[in-house]
Amino acid sequence: MDALPGTLGTSASVALRLGQAIFSVTSLLFMCLDVPFYSYTAFCFLVSVMGLVMAWSLTLAMVDAFSVLIKRPVRQPGIISVVVLGDWVLSFLSLAASCSTASATDYLLRHSSPFCDGTLCTRYQLSATMAFLSWSLILASALFNLWLLAYL
Repeated sequence: MDALPGTLGTSASVALRLGQAIFSVTSLLFMCLDVPFYSYTAFCFLVSVMGLVMAWSLTLAMVDAFSVLIKRPVRQPGIISVVVLGDWVLSFLSLAASCSTASATDYLLRHSSPFCDGTLCTRYQLSATMAFLSWSLILASALFNLWLLAYL
């Protein structure tokens, strides 16, 4: 089978992985810069998951870039299985983290919490949005690689 765009070892996969990393770093920046996020478990969960997503995405972006440079995509079923499993786990975790952060922020806004002074909750909302966008790219990577795994 020819390389399906978005599967491990293609230039589209490099773009997907870099997008995941950019959105996860942006989510971390909105959450962590001069913000006491550690007061709520949902916010700590988002920071933990986005840290994992960032490391996972940057590592696989380097693998993809190397595969593109040597013009030899990765096609071993064992490696693809690990990548699919990692993508699915991080996909579920990032969806859970972004949804829990969004709902906690919504709760704080609706109940006029003193915790949400100024633009603090707006930053939390932006962080949840960036995490959700990162989730969508992780899910796309997982689906492309699962499709490839079915053909190997």
